[in-house]
Amino acid sequence: VQLVESGGGLAQPGGSLTLSCAASGFFFSVYGMRWYRQAPGKERELVAGIDSAGGVTEYVDSVKGRFTISRDNRKKTVYLQMNSLKPEDTAVYLCSARIPGGAWGQGTQVTVSS
Repeated sequence: VQLVESGGGLAQPGGSLTLSCAASGFFFSVYGMRWYRQAPGKERELVAGIDSAGGVTEYVDSVKGRFTISRDNRKKTVYLQMNSLKPEDTAVYLCSARIPGGAWGQGTQVTVSS
């Protein structure tokens, strides 16, 4: 099982970034996926989740209306579109597969700063 995140970087407040997580080694279309984030000195936080078909999504209150999670089962990839970014969104963003035993990517850094 492998999850590889990409798309992080530096964004200005109010800006946008799109994260991608490419999956391999399991039946991607069967399992839900989640994005988490972890800021320095803080606990890991669930940011968004999506079911296997992409029809049901969930978000932490702090990102509702700004972030959108989606997936492409043919490409075995899950995305996190982040708009109206705030400095408090700065964190390492990790994707996770809801498979037995769990699986995590290595994370991608998102920094929001002027």
